[in-house]
Amino acid sequence: MSGKTAIPAKTGTQTQMSAQALDPRWQAVVSCDATADGKFVYAVKTTGIYCAPSCSSRQPKPENILYFDDAESAEQAGFRPCKRCRQGLVSLAQFHAQRVTQACRLLEQSADMLTLNQLAAEVGISAYHFHRLFKAQTGVTPKEYQQAQRARRVREKLTESSTVTEAIHAAGYPSDGRFYETSAATLGMTPQNFRCGGRDVRVWFAIGNSSFGDLLVAESQRGICAILLGDDPEKLISELQNSFPQAELLGGDPEFEQRIATVVGFVEAPHIGLDLPLDIRGTAFQQRVWQALRDIPPGNTASYAEIASKIGSPKSVRAVAGACAANLLAVAIPCHRVVKTGGNISGYRWGVERKRSLLAREEKG
Repeated sequence: MSGKTAIPAKTGTQTQMSAQALDPRWQAVVSCDATADGKFVYAVKTTGIYCAPSCSSRQPKPENILYFDDAESAEQAGFRPCKRCRQGLVSLAQFHAQRVTQACRLLEQSADMLTLNQLAAEVGISAYHFHRLFKAQTGVTPKEYQQAQRARRVREKLTESSTVTEAIHAAGYPSDGRFYETSAATLGMTPQNFRCGGRDVRVWFAIGNSSFGDLLVAESQRGICAILLGDDPEKLISELQNSFPQAELLGGDPEFEQRIATVVGFVEAPHIGLDLPLDIRGTAFQQRVWQALRDIPPGNTASYAEIASKIGSPKSVRAVAGACAANLLAVAIPCHRVVKTGGNISGYRWGVERKRSLLAREEKG
């Protein structure tokens, strides 16, 4: 005898397990790899169910798995779809996106305010999980989205209905009082003025000069509503007209000229602050972004991703950039302090070079 211990031959099952472990598809199943979704599905012989690679169901034994190119092939072989990963036809991320889209359509079409539990039940996801998914994908909560849709409807109804009261109820508000509590923020004016096309809303404006070029300052009855930067006064006036198409634009009087001086001084030295009321108009999401921007001190910057995380919507980086682009209050809402991850300076409504100059001025204090 040689003295070596005999190694038993592998059984058929062991050989199958070894081959399975080397199969890259098995590694995708083990790691729940979403990038493999759509490339194949796997079926479990002991349960008769097939799944997508990203499925988070309990991991099966490798010897019990069969692979198929698609769900149709698995069903032809007698397997039934997994309920957890939605039949292996779409990834979990795609499924969630579809359900959030479905919820948005429900909110857009319903005149009645739907509760979180009602929405979650309609799309088949638990209320807690649905709330997190909805906010992550849209940047706002279901309630905020629903309020924005109701505000949109009331603006439409005010131009169509014979009375303000009729428009309020047609838009889904339970009472006149509930609507009037927020009507100024919703419409930027009284409902009657809005219904008349905003013809009684006045915006005073004047143009001054700064080291960053021409500067247009506009003020409504509620406060400073626009601070625009540029190199062409006519273009600045056109931009104001496009932003407030229904308002009556009026040239500033001597008292308003003093406000121009105050705003110019603030733009030149943001650290002194701006002690004037602001008329900030935007969606619920934009308002949250703009408030986060106002929290960035002069001389500091934040990335779009950091702002998205700060407002609790880390996946809404593009929406944050959109809110920055929609800002009408240059420097007062300091969108120039938002940069790309890594510190690179990106687009700015009033020009990248002007953004660079603003940041350089603030860094010097």
